[in-house]
Amino acid sequence: MSELKCTGTIKQIGELIKFESGFQKVEFILTTNEKYPQDVKFEIVKEKAEQFLQYNKVGNAVEVDFNIRGNEHNGKYYVNLTAWKVFKADVEQFTGLKQDAPVVESAEPTDDLPF
Repeated sequence: MSELKCTGTIKQIGELIKFESGFQKVEFILTTNEKYPQDVKFEIVKEKAEQFLQYNKVGNAVEVDFNIRGNEHNGKYYVNLTAWKVFKADVEQFTGLKQDAPVVESAEPTDDLPF
C-alpha cells in the first residue's frame, strides 16, 4: 500500500486509554484542509500516544502519516486509521498561501529610484 498522508487542523484530542495488557492509545479528530473539510478520526498507539499528547494540542496545523488497519469481528468489518507520525504542517502547504517576508520600512529616505 502506498504512503498515506492527511493535512489539517486538530479539532479534538481524546483521553489516553490504557489497557491491562500495557497497550495504550489516544484518538484524535483532524479537520482536513479541503474545499469541503472533513472530520477524520485517527488513533495513535503504544509509546507514540504519550509523545503525541506531549507535543500536540487542539488547533495545531499538522500533517499525519498513517496506515489503514482493518479487521473482522462477528461478521462485521472495522477500519482504523492508525497514525504513526504526526508533525507540524508547513503553513504554505496547509493554507495554500505564501507567507511574505515582513515589510520593514526604513526611517531614512532613499534617492535611488529606478526612473
